[in-house]
Amino acid sequence: MSRFRTSRTRLVAAAATTVLAALALTACGDGTGAHDEGAATTASTNSSTDAASSSGGASDSTGSSGSTGSTGSTGSSAGTSGSTTGSTTGGSKSAAGTSASKTSGSSGASGRTVTCEGSNTKTVAAPLTRPVNHMLLTVTNTGSKTCFLYGYPSVQFADAQSEPPVIEDSQPQAVVTLAPGQSGYAAVSLSATDGSGKDGRTAKSLTVYFYGRSMSGSVGAAAHPALPAKGVYIDDSIKVTYWQQSMNDATDW
Repeated sequence: MSRFRTSRTRLVAAAATTVLAALALTACGDGTGAHDEGAATTASTNSSTDAASSSGGASDSTGSSGSTGSTGSTGSSAGTSGSTTGSTTGGSKSAAGTSASKTSGSSGASGRTVTCEGSNTKTVAAPLTRPVNHMLLTVTNTGSKTCFLYGYPSVQFADAQSEPPVIEDSQPQAVVTLAPGQSGYAAVSLSATDGSGKDGRTAKSLTVYFYGRSMSGSVGAAAHPALPAKGVYIDDSIKVTYWQQSMNDATDW
């Protein structure tokens, strides 16, 4: 009987041990501890990742729709505005250039040459010391167009009945051309240096007439250059040169 109890006790103990072992195995097999720890870690990791993603998303959102996005839009607008301004400016310049070209063309058309005469020139008469008994006529273009000085001056002193003859050898190779502001010259030999001239007298007024291209008569207005207060002495040997482009050519005769 005692042995039976002992055996039973051992069997109960063994069974208890088996049950405990089974429970232990069941706990390990369930994997609740390790799995739960891993799940916690994974959850933590996922939470961090989600937070990072959310943060990145917020950052991206800020970058795309925040001030940066506005700046991009502003830059685009500025670029478009700049392009428009550039086009407008270019167009204005082109328009200005076209306008300038038309103006220049018009000026060129209206800037054709004319004949030099009293209304578009200023004439000055000045006695010369060398050559002696000579006077220099200076005609300056005061107009806005280039003018031609044709032939020679037709001069008339006081009450002279005819114009002095021209010195043929003084004829230049080309017609004297005066741009606005330029001057042309002619010399007047007033009297004979050896006293051989006749009908000598003192003249105190002078009128200068201008020839046209045909040289058949005077054109335009006459000029009335002032003479020295005491007048100039002239005789019947008086002569004039052709109009010259330079003063030296005029005073050579």
